[in-house]
Amino acid sequence: MNRTLITLGLILSAFMSAMDTTVANIALPHIQGSISASPEQITWVITSYFIAQAVTIPVSGWLAARFGLKPMLLFCVFGFTVTSVMCGMAMNLPELVLFRALQGVVAAPLMPVAQSVLININPPERLGRATALFTMAAVVAPAIGPVIGGWLTDEWSWRWCFYINLPAGILSIGLLYWFLPASPPAPRPFDVLGFASLGIGVSALQLLLDRGTTLDWFDSREIWIEAAVAACAFWIFAIHSFTARAPLFPRDLLRDRNFQTSAMFGMFFSTLTFTSFALLPLMMQGVLGYSAVHAGILSAPRGMLMLVILQFMGRLDQLVDRRVLIAIGLSFFVAAFYEMSRFDLSMDGSRIVWATLLQGFGQGILFVPLSTLGFLTIAPSLRADAAAATSFVRNVGGSISVAVFQALTVTNTQTMHASLAAHIGPEVAEGVLPSMLSPETTAGAVALNGEIERQAMMVAYVNDFWLLTIIALLSIPLVLMIRAPKKLAQDTGPLPIEAH
Repeated sequence: MNRTLITLGLILSAFMSAMDTTVANIALPHIQGSISASPEQITWVITSYFIAQAVTIPVSGWLAARFGLKPMLLFCVFGFTVTSVMCGMAMNLPELVLFRALQGVVAAPLMPVAQSVLININPPERLGRATALFTMAAVVAPAIGPVIGGWLTDEWSWRWCFYINLPAGILSIGLLYWFLPASPPAPRPFDVLGFASLGIGVSALQLLLDRGTTLDWFDSREIWIEAAVAACAFWIFAIHSFTARAPLFPRDLLRDRNFQTSAMFGMFFSTLTFTSFALLPLMMQGVLGYSAVHAGILSAPRGMLMLVILQFMGRLDQLVDRRVLIAIGLSFFVAAFYEMSRFDLSMDGSRIVWATLLQGFGQGILFVPLSTLGFLTIAPSLRADAAAATSFVRNVGGSISVAVFQALTVTNTQTMHASLAAHIGPEVAEGVLPSMLSPETTAGAVALNGEIERQAMMVAYVNDFWLLTIIALLSIPLVLMIRAPKKLAQDTGPLPIEAH
């Protein structure tokens, strides 16, 4: 078994899937103009991908057990490559949202199945280093996605943000097909009610968050209906999961405290990372007036730093208490978002680079101990389900947080716009404002409104970063819930696998 080539195939597949969470973000303004979408509608390009992933991820463990890890992984990589090309060919908003949703469906099992394969082919003493390599794709890809997306958008077209997956997908399929041994399937009953209730609940919640700003939240009957559907569906899923003979997620996972804590930290981690990945490109282009390439270049050092940090984390994982590493990583997140909360319209790009470097340092430290800690005491037979559950929590956390913070940004911008405009009286207009912003002329009034809007948006983004600072700070004490594992799962180690 050639672990190196198998790992390369896994890294390529993970890189494609992870990069697509951010590579399109930098091109959103261009996509919006190309397909004539409103600011509220264009976020569907992001959230449709997350919703589809969140709905499909819970069945990843069952699919891997039913068909085997290798067939499932090959199908996901092939499907992701094809749907990426379809996204690039989309001619309007409905097509792009539909193709992004299909892309999310096939991408959902990709990461947990790939992670399961990685854990199964590596013994415990190699797990930290293997996880670090895998993390270089899973974490660094979203960081450098804006750089690649910005260059492709400015030099070619936003469509190449999706076409770029084609060569990586073909190479990954070839490596996995020829070098990954087949694992025997272990079919089990499918939990129809659990899957349906969870899928309905997640979809209704995401629609509520996406549509809330447009429909004025609970003044709308639609929002009330979506809230009621989400609450009922989640309640049914919770009760069913504790009473069913074969629930969607095995109940044995709930008996492992470290797995539970790792999943919880994963939700915080995705909230902090995905939200910042979504907000920063929009702020740099929409408020500061940077080009897509310039915004991508300013985000590049974060990814480069993570590459360096991950080289060391694979070795430190077994030498330093993982709880200490998690606390240190979260502290860097607090420092990063505190720096972002001090952004202003007169700053230069160096402050953005410094803040994202702090965040990159925290991400590089956090991901490996979070990943290994959650699987140390999980039996190999449950690893695919554990990976699926972890990915589900992270994707739902990321999806919901992006939608919530987008809604907060829109709402706070409107509030601050009204507040700032109220202070522009005749005395201010005559004695303070330059002639080009004079409300006495049509051109001046338009320019003045644009400047007020820009100021209001900057305040809204700063408020978002303040909230992220608080979330990161409050998550640090939760490290105390983690227990140092006294022993590994008794059957830890590579799973028996059959020859190709």
